[in-house]
Amino acid sequence: MATKAMNFKTDEVRIADIKSVASVFRMTITDVVNEALDEYLAKMKKDPFYRLTANVNDASEEESKEVLEAIETLSDDDLTISQVKHFEV
Repeated sequence: MATKAMNFKTDEVRIADIKSVASVFRMTITDVVNEALDEYLAKMKKDPFYRLTANVNDASEEESKEVLEAIETLSDDDLTISQVKHFEV
């Protein structure tokens, strides 16, 4: 897999904390950040909001607002996926 460099800003305390953890586990800072991101992204992708909106890239602002309002009224039972069907258009 190709890799790319990316810069991000964070406070000095967090940087020191990352360095400390990386040092103890003999990891690079990149490895610590990547593992944390992998875990966080996996968690976020399980979120009902993400699952219901991830494939809606071409929705208008009005359509997006309508979908979000509908999602907010759903219960946990409503959000349980009982089956998945894929359609190609």
